[in-house]
Amino acid sequence: MRFVIQRVTASSVTINGEIRGRIGKGFLVLIGVGNEDTVETADKMIRKMINLRIFEDENGKTNLGLKDVGGELLLISQFTLYADCRHGNRPSFINAGAPDMAKKIYEYIISKCKKEIAVVEQGEFGADMKVELLNDGPFTIILNSEELK
Repeated sequence: MRFVIQRVTASSVTINGEIRGRIGKGFLVLIGVGNEDTVETADKMIRKMINLRIFEDENGKTNLGLKDVGGELLLISQFTLYADCRHGNRPSFINAGAPDMAKKIYEYIISKCKKEIAVVEQGEFGADMKVELLNDGPFTIILNSEELK
């Protein structure tokens, strides 16, 4: 599983000209689900993401987590995080999770995050989405489940 976490001051997702989700200060998270991922993998990733201390404290140190600052989440499914560009110029997505499985895990991630964070917005799995963000920093973290212990 791969999460691209961007610390934002604002972010939104639009589908068919309609804003479907909008947040203020928090994380825009692009979520890629791989073939081997499970809900246990998702639990590990969620725990790590929610507890990342990447907001500044009163001394300007990145020492505060999402809950500490009342941060919000915008969760977007993005299978292209599993693009394999090693051969040729056309990416392969063979390592991305099958749509039915990936959708279930994406929905699981949303439901788990809603139990932890007051404001959780989302995109629509498989939809053509337009995502806007005002990256704060910029500050971007990439979490890969294969690298988490």
